[in-house]
Amino acid sequence: MPLTLEQYAERLDARTDLPWPAAPKVDAPKAKPSLHPMPVKAVFWTVYGTLVAVPQGELQFEHPQEFVTLAALEKLIKEFKMWQSMSRKPGAPSEYMRELFKKALTALQLAGSGGEKYPEVQCERVWDDIVKKLFQKDYSFDAGTYGSMNEYVKKIAYFYHASIQGSGPYPGAADALKLLAERGVHNGLLADGQCFTAGQLQRCLRQQDPDFDLSAVIPPALRVISAEKKARKPSETLFKAAVAAAGTKGVSPSEVLHVGSSLTRDIGPAKRYGFRTALFAGDKASLSATADQLKDPALRPDALVTELPQVLELIA
Repeated sequence: MPLTLEQYAERLDARTDLPWPAAPKVDAPKAKPSLHPMPVKAVFWTVYGTLVAVPQGELQFEHPQEFVTLAALEKLIKEFKMWQSMSRKPGAPSEYMRELFKKALTALQLAGSGGEKYPEVQCERVWDDIVKKLFQKDYSFDAGTYGSMNEYVKKIAYFYHASIQGSGPYPGAADALKLLAERGVHNGLLADGQCFTAGQLQRCLRQQDPDFDLSAVIPPALRVISAEKKARKPSETLFKAAVAAAGTKGVSPSEVLHVGSSLTRDIGPAKRYGFRTALFAGDKASLSATADQLKDPALRPDALVTELPQVLELIA
């Protein structure tokens, strides 16, 4: 039976032969929480920079330091036994793989997404393009372990991203989610993310609570992820989808609280759709808010939290 993406991520964590970048240290800004109860029946969360800490505060396709990207690609080539099916060009294998990666990524970025103003690239499609090129030179993989081609490239995508950006849960993330669910509040996701984001989120939350079951606390029907919608924040596509998802639970936009760390990508668009809003100001790396923006009524959040469990104080 092939491994699911979540099982694959857990298996990688259990291995001791692979060096992984550490989760970033949280550097809290000087901020004072602003909390008051609101008539909220659902909380839709941003993932990266709000529930999950990653370097630079958001998911990236390439590391700002080139040597980190090259090291990740070198590790990936070895892990998935790709070198024998790669062209023998001068230079290191990782440099050639980087050329393939950038070419595939650029082609997808230029292709856009049917007129979408803020298109999102599905990372597994980058690796789908690369693996298909390797197939031309007799490349093969263990379908019994990795599953179908579609499942395989998603696992490659996770391996690559986990190799360039360490990740970890923000303090109190698991408790905040579980306590909200116990109070009958619906948890959802409204976030930029990729095919592996839900699995990575569960992995992080299980570092705080080994028995954490993401599907029980945040059901798939309430997860609005940019890669699935082929649109990233602040696209209307995502926020319309969140309104529709909340509606399936009988929850109106005014009863939804959106928690995020960016005024322009999270708070502003959520306010336009009638959501309540809370700015997470718990980490300098992810916080995107200027003094002038905070004065703008269109961007000003209804609440400001510096620690995730404070969200419970916002529920009337």
